[in-house]
Amino acid sequence: MKTPKRLETLVHEGIVDEVMRQLMSGKEATVYVVRCGDDIRCAKVYKDANKRNFRQASLYQEGRKTKNSRQARAMAKGTRYGRQAQEEAWQNVEVDTLYRLAAAGVRVPHPYVYFDGVVVMELVTDAEGNAAPRLNDLVLTEEVALQYHAALIGEIVRMLCAGIIHGDLSEYNVLVAADGPVIIDLPQAIDAAGNNNAAAMLKRDVANITGYFSRFAPALAATQYGNEIWLLYETATLRPDSALTGQFVANTRSADVDAVMREITDVAAEHEARQRYKAMLDR
Repeated sequence: MKTPKRLETLVHEGIVDEVMRQLMSGKEATVYVVRCGDDIRCAKVYKDANKRNFRQASLYQEGRKTKNSRQARAMAKGTRYGRQAQEEAWQNVEVDTLYRLAAAGVRVPHPYVYFDGVVVMELVTDAEGNAAPRLNDLVLTEEVALQYHAALIGEIVRMLCAGIIHGDLSEYNVLVAADGPVIIDLPQAIDAAGNNNAAAMLKRDVANITGYFSRFAPALAATQYGNEIWLLYETATLRPDSALTGQFVANTRSADVDAVMREITDVAAEHEARQRYKAMLDR
């Protein structure tokens, strides 16, 4: 096929030898099957911000670090440079996250190179060597649905142990390789410790996956994996090999408001005492 304009530089630089075909086009990127020497890989070409259809992007950007204060100010003001910096940061998140998750043992496509707004990564394949189908394209038996659900819950746990939440996980961004599910599409991934929406996003990811598999295995609809996982994370007891039950009992004990207020009063009193002592020393 004719080389798309966004891939011409990669071909010129020798990173890609041939663009074979378009694999898919989504709300944030178009993916092509490419040949790199003797290897068949895929190239993900990010769409410009004004052509993307990713809603509420600001929720995902909370807590993300910028390279320097100038860049942060420009991004906050929405200047031309700021918009460009924000776009680069959005794209870099996926590449950085792929490397981080791969190192943590999470099943994601292996990234090879990021260049000029394009990430070249592993082409996930099925048992016949063809591009792996998306999860939503398959009809599953109850046994396989339970197997895949358990596998993906395990991946979500490993991701969270690495400090990352997918944030948009569903049957549409899971590929089914010859040896099981592989998670894709991570530019909106969030830092679990730095985003106030982390708990809600983690639970939504789990609910999306569980809801899909419950079509084939109805018993899954009654599980509470999201709440269970987040409780373990909050109490610093979550491990990649944590044994989960899918059960969760909410804490209905009333908060001790009086004790909290006493603590606040004591801290305020200590602060005032320090200020008085400091003022006395300055006389």
